Amino acid sequence: MAKNLVLIFITGALAVYPSSAGITMADEPIVLGTSLEATLLQSTPRVAARKAPTVTVWVTAYSSTPEETDDTPFITAKGTFVRDGIIAANFLPFGTKVQIPSLFGDKIFVVEDRMHRRKTNNVDVWMPTKADALRFGAHRAEIAVLN
Repeated sequence: MAKNLVLIFITGALAVYPSSAGITMADEPIVLGTSLEATLLQSTPRVAARKAPTVTVWVTAYSSTPEETDDTPFITAKGTFVRDGIIAANFLPFGTKVQIPSLFGDKIFVVEDRMHRRKTNNVDVWMPTKADALRFGAHRAEIAVLN
């Protein structure tokens, strides 16, 4: 009795796996005589795309002014220098990457700062000037947590 097998050819080595191993192949057949790159692209296992979880929060902005920060206004709580793309959030660990699509499109932000402990459902976006932060205001928006 023959079992279904999945054949994978990578860098000159042929691997044979039973179909019960959970490896599925693209529907297109592999055409012999094509380049290795084309063969690999055709035989890449399909993985379902995973949507990033979202959270609705208040999104505000801050700048490196003494009245908005502690005694080291240009250093984040993580110990890095402030720069474009940095956000402060208390409910996410340092290094978490997020997007705020309704306000910033595909731009990716990284959590490297913290807010006052009473701010539990907020994200604060760093901006270069206090005028920019004031102009931004406050918005209720969904953030996509990428990692």
